[in-house]
Amino acid sequence: MSKRILVSSLIGAAALGAVAAGGLAMASTTTAPTLKNGSARYTAPSDAAPGTLVFTVDVSDDSGVRGLKALVWPASSKLDPTEAELRSVEDATCLRTTAETSHCTYTLRITEEEAAEAATGTWYVSALATAEDGDTTFVPRAATFEVPEGPAGARR
Repeated sequence: MSKRILVSSLIGAAALGAVAAGGLAMASTTTAPTLKNGSARYTAPSDAAPGTLVFTVDVSDDSGVRGLKALVWPASSKLDPTEAELRSVEDATCLRTTAETSHCTYTLRITEEEAAEAATGTWYVSALATAEDGDTTFVPRAATFEVPEGPAGARR
């Protein structure tokens, strides 16, 4: 085998190795989704309309946003939801605002009967964001809100 072919082959192999290593480095630098500007607003039901709990958050990821799941729970329950548990809860509605960011809204309708049975005080929203590339971010307490006693909230 001539030296020129051997040298060309070695240079080609080195170049392919560098490209493969660069590809692996790029693949290993994926980022998990981020959640920003999260907030929750509780409106008590009335004779005229059902109540609502609305949780909104901006979710971003370099690959785009696949979705968001949310779980609402009272602090008094001592519940400690896990990422695995959130995989089977309700989806929020996410609207893409840029290639990397979506504005997600989770709305829960609340009847007067449900409000009457609900615990008063502090409540939390747990969230699980999933990116298009499959990366996830779990936030156990993405937002906090209060359910008041009496006519403006739960009746307990």
